[in-house]
Amino acid sequence: MGKYNFDEVIDRRNSNSMNTDGFREYIFHAPPTMKFPYADDEFVRMWIADMEFATAPEIIDAVRKRLDKRIFGYTKIFDPAYYEAFNGWCKKLYDWSFEKEHLVTCNGVIPALYELVDYITNEYEKILIVTPSYAYFKHAVDFNKRELVTSDLIEKDNYYTIDFEDFEAKAKDDRVTLCIFCNPHNPSGRVWTEEELKRVGQICLDNNVMVISDEIHCDLLRNGKKHTPLAKLFPETDQIITCMAPTKTFNMAGFMISNIIIPNERIRSIYKDRHYDFENPLSVAAAQAAYTDGYDWLCELKDYLDENFKFTKEYLSKNLPKAVMQISEATYLGWVNISAYVDCDENLPLLFANHAGVLLEGGDMFVRNSNGFIRLNLACPRSILEEGLKRICDLLNNR
Repeated sequence: MGKYNFDEVIDRRNSNSMNTDGFREYIFHAPPTMKFPYADDEFVRMWIADMEFATAPEIIDAVRKRLDKRIFGYTKIFDPAYYEAFNGWCKKLYDWSFEKEHLVTCNGVIPALYELVDYITNEYEKILIVTPSYAYFKHAVDFNKRELVTSDLIEKDNYYTIDFEDFEAKAKDDRVTLCIFCNPHNPSGRVWTEEELKRVGQICLDNNVMVISDEIHCDLLRNGKKHTPLAKLFPETDQIITCMAPTKTFNMAGFMISNIIIPNERIRSIYKDRHYDFENPLSVAAAQAAYTDGYDWLCELKDYLDENFKFTKEYLSKNLPKAVMQISEATYLGWVNISAYVDCDENLPLLFANHAGVLLEGGDMFVRNSNGFIRLNLACPRSILEEGLKRICDLLNNR
């Protein structure tokens, strides 16, 4: 028995939680009046990428300590202890460090993407991503009225690899000047090898393509897996921007803080000139505590997630044998091919909401090369996970 209780079921209602109160707008683009056969508190929620686990008590204690200061005025990060904590974390976990001057913050990786696409590219240039892809990569491109270029990953038995021939051909387009790359990959959960990362990075650098490496899931690996920051492999270049955050790792997305490492002086200068860089004082306290005191909690979380993935794989193999799933190498998100049971053009989130009482995200939310898949958030107590899987399997086996 560990120090932390990941089996606890926590009531999140009446807390303005996206997980409980925002699913109509986010998944279905519908008003709050949208009706389902299930009451809201009857749903098993396996959709948005936050966890059903209490944030580490060490972080909560640090926030309480900051609350005791009793004043919450305009705040920026002046104390070098924040950099030292985050840089120490990167050294400990990834044997990688970076210059203090290169670190800026943002209230999330997504907002940073929206800004950086604008700062790095002009309206005649293109942005390259691999697909399936986290949808907000595309949204950031669309918002800035840039052209998106996609390179489909190669999928075999739900295991994904990069089509380097296609990726390089796309990168050689003179109008492609930026690649947004997900390391580890969402939604597949691939942890890219050093060899794969070196090829991606070299192709981009050889073709004057700057890279934004979204590494928000880097701490959430299966035990035995190793994350390599892309920038670590190319220490001489300033053309790789790294995005990390404690928010996914420690279930504190609502604190809205992320770390953006921009070695390129010109882009960093533009960012600092245009970005409103005040911080929530509680967010700073929480993030710093995560990096200084959260390691033991993370280790126990990873053990619990490993068991949840194993449980899910075995449950689906037994009860939904035509579904295809690989245990994700990273993230807490299961990526499951259920195309043997459904029409690939079917609205899968609506199907499961109406007929199983399960909230989840369908493959069509991941840009392209993903129809017939569902993404399941497995970061929940085992009792909730089992009920969700039971409902999914019962529906698909009785259609």
